[in-house]
Amino acid sequence: MTKGKVLIIGGTGFLGYYAVRELLKRNYAVSILSLPPLPAEGLFAPEVEIVLADLNKLTDAEVEKYLSGHDAVIFAAGADDRATPPAPAYPFFHKYNVEATRRLATLAKQAGVKRMVVLGSYFAYFDRAWPEMKLKEHHPYIRSRVEQEEILFEIAGSEMDAMVLELPYIFGSMPGRKPIWTPLLHYLAATPVLFYTHGGTNCVAVEHIGEAIAGAVEFGKGGERYVIGDENLTWKELLGRLSELQGKRKSVVTLPNWMATLAGAGLKLTLRLQGKESGLDPIQLIRLQTAMTFFDPELARTVLHFGSGGLEAALQKTIEAAG
Repeated sequence: MTKGKVLIIGGTGFLGYYAVRELLKRNYAVSILSLPPLPAEGLFAPEVEIVLADLNKLTDAEVEKYLSGHDAVIFAAGADDRATPPAPAYPFFHKYNVEATRRLATLAKQAGVKRMVVLGSYFAYFDRAWPEMKLKEHHPYIRSRVEQEEILFEIAGSEMDAMVLELPYIFGSMPGRKPIWTPLLHYLAATPVLFYTHGGTNCVAVEHIGEAIAGAVEFGKGGERYVIGDENLTWKELLGRLSELQGKRKSVVTLPNWMATLAGAGLKLTLRLQGKESGLDPIQLIRLQTAMTFFDPELARTVLHFGSGGLEAALQKTIEAAG
């Protein structure tokens, strides 16, 4: 017998794919609701029920029908920080992150779903940890992630165990999709000397994200935010390791902050002339980009029981998949 039935919204995406794999390992029945088309044939085991449709174009009755009979739902969709919608940007991120979560949580509760896991961003964690930076005030994307969490917990109340996984930089590969890191990796391969900013981030192999998602379904506590990650690396360390795996470790020259800010101002002007706006303000982002966005993942790991290590292999898979 299975442990339960889980619906993954966005199950054909990078993170959804690994959530499916891990949940199947743990003997859950898994269904997927995701945008067409499938990125590759034979992506999932035959027992995975796949519905290819746009959540935002389905009626409430249709969504509630798909949710019915599931013990848990995972929201692995929405808009990420790479989007540059028409200005102003916030309505776009509000629609796909905040309103989509509001609707899904409401319908899930009506359908009798007992647990909901939303995949968010570690930028929401730093908005709490560093209030002096006023991240949600400067960045439409971060504002949407903070508000997404708030609306989720408000709607779930005590009737549904809802939780958020706040995710950092993730590496690895999957069939049929190019990694989001492909432009960066092409830059590293083509440039004899690498120019980058101060700062650093937390990095994790995607397999551990799949484990954390399954761990949230099994062990997570309603109303909690779990910051998921593994290894803290400066940008110089990360770029050095990537270039070494590409075949030659290259020198990384750290740009002064004023120069990075100037580049950010140029990007912001270019987007404005195009009638667009980034979810992360290019000028204000420099303060965050040049900080050490490090954290200790052990608290979340203790609760959700996801693994650690394997980052080197994940970096290599990312490079190979980028081509």
